[in-house]
Amino acid sequence: MSRVHDALRRAEKTAGQPSDAHPKVPRVPAAGVQETIASAAASAAANGAGSTPLIPNLANSNLAGLLELVEEVPFRAATDSLLIDSARPHEAPMEEFRTLRTRLNHMQTLQPIHTVVVTSASPAEGKSLTAANLALAESHLTGNTALLADFDFRRPVIHTMFGIDRGPGITDYLMGQAPLHKIIKKVAGTNLYIMPAGQAVINPLELLNLREVKHLMEKLPSLFQWVIMDSPPLLFAADANLLGTMSDGTLLVVRIGNTTIDSVTRAMQSLCNNNVLGIVVNGARRGELYSKYTYYHSYYTPKEEDGDDELETEEQFAGIGARNSRLEE
Repeated sequence: MSRVHDALRRAEKTAGQPSDAHPKVPRVPAAGVQETIASAAASAAANGAGSTPLIPNLANSNLAGLLELVEEVPFRAATDSLLIDSARPHEAPMEEFRTLRTRLNHMQTLQPIHTVVVTSASPAEGKSLTAANLALAESHLTGNTALLADFDFRRPVIHTMFGIDRGPGITDYLMGQAPLHKIIKKVAGTNLYIMPAGQAVINPLELLNLREVKHLMEKLPSLFQWVIMDSPPLLFAADANLLGTMSDGTLLVVRIGNTTIDSVTRAMQSLCNNNVLGIVVNGARRGELYSKYTYYHSYYTPKEEDGDDELETEEQFAGIGARNSRLEE
């Protein structure tokens, strides 16, 4: 983590504290999750849904054939989403996520890792973009199915990035308003599946404490090689900590010039003994963390792509890199 700390210190000295301080996340009023579920059940009954529960007992169920029932949607990435494109393989962000993918896939050969929580210390550090592009990078491999699940029930953005509806989604499934196959979407022409957040709820943490969430985590790896989960920031909600206890590992995203060393330290401490796979550095210029490799990147990059547009993209997004001894093995 020394390189991460060094980069953060340099950013703090040159830019100081960002003028746009981290936005305050509105407090979520506490409410009993059973009341929400009861209300959802009453609504479903009023709409003629009957008394048949939509949440199966996943602990003892076989999900074989479920993906055949999943709806397929076109790949309609938002123009400003900065999602990686397999048709432009020489762009710096694409190569960085391939590197991150390779490291994680290597770790998977050493231990059973299928479910990964992607989080950050504070908002606006790029966790959702990192989760989406990591899932996309994994899905580019032949036969490597990847599920991108939006567990950030407080401020979900995955559905917007891919141009799909927010619901039905995970919250609808957990409240018994939609079956599992209805909340999963397959992106046409890829191995990527998306599970949007679903309708807004007033008690996201209580919803995540339901036993169905744990059963879901245990069963999804039987359908997908990778399950990548976006989650709320660590220092603003306990959701990511809870998800981390049910997953195989956690990735922490930091942003150069935005994340402070104190925030990283507090975030790592909040994860306690959860399986932290590594730190992903976002928003660095090319060579800021990998200066000795700049020559090789330039050598293998076609000349027509080395223009102002590429530099602008890199300033916004490049320099993705995993910094953890476990990821560098």
